[in-house]
Amino acid sequence: MNRPAPIRLLLADDHAVMRSGLRLLLDAQPDMETVGEAENGFQALTLAKQLNPDVVLLDLTMPGVSGLRILSELQRLLPQPRVLILTMHADEGYLREALRLGADGYVVKSAADQELLTAIRAVMRGEVYVHPSLTRTLLQDILPAPEPGADPWDLLSQREQQVIRRVARGFTNREIADALHLSVKTVETYRARAMEKLGFGSRAELVAYAARRGLLEADQPGSP
Repeated sequence: MNRPAPIRLLLADDHAVMRSGLRLLLDAQPDMETVGEAENGFQALTLAKQLNPDVVLLDLTMPGVSGLRILSELQRLLPQPRVLILTMHADEGYLREALRLGADGYVVKSAADQELLTAIRAVMRGEVYVHPSLTRTLLQDILPAPEPGADPWDLLSQREQQVIRRVARGFTNREIADALHLSVKTVETYRARAMEKLGFGSRAELVAYAARRGLLEADQPGSP
């Protein structure tokens, strides 16, 4: 049985150490192959036209031409490659502009290696991948604003309520993940999203709120 052709990748990043590390990670995958490296925007455009990769991993801040400009040019010149933004900017402004210009995904460099691999495979399936901590930014654009006077607790999903109750009671992210059979990263995402919905910037604010609502008591059967 013939193995499917590997995903052909072009790395565009001005940091040689970053490119080297990425290449080691990607080339170790049986379904991926790095076909070229670019250290600036001009090289990225030239190599993309020459190599016609399946996916371009594109940094936003490179010498010469910005990654957003390169993204726009890639969409204009080459209909084939998917473009996955790999950046240090966990910023909603960059995210929205990148997606507006046609990026297929957006991953921050601080993300775990496995997330990058997941993102590459996702965009190859035709999906759009966004770093989990930024997903709520996109949801805010489409979800209706809460009605005046609404209880913020009712805006939380059941999972968010389960996580935030345990945060208020002093459980660590690892303990919450084990109890709810989730990954630590997923717990962190639920926690950040819930804190934002509740409008709290610290655990002290959360604990005071939880005490007023009686959320510090041990879970009862059937409770979130």
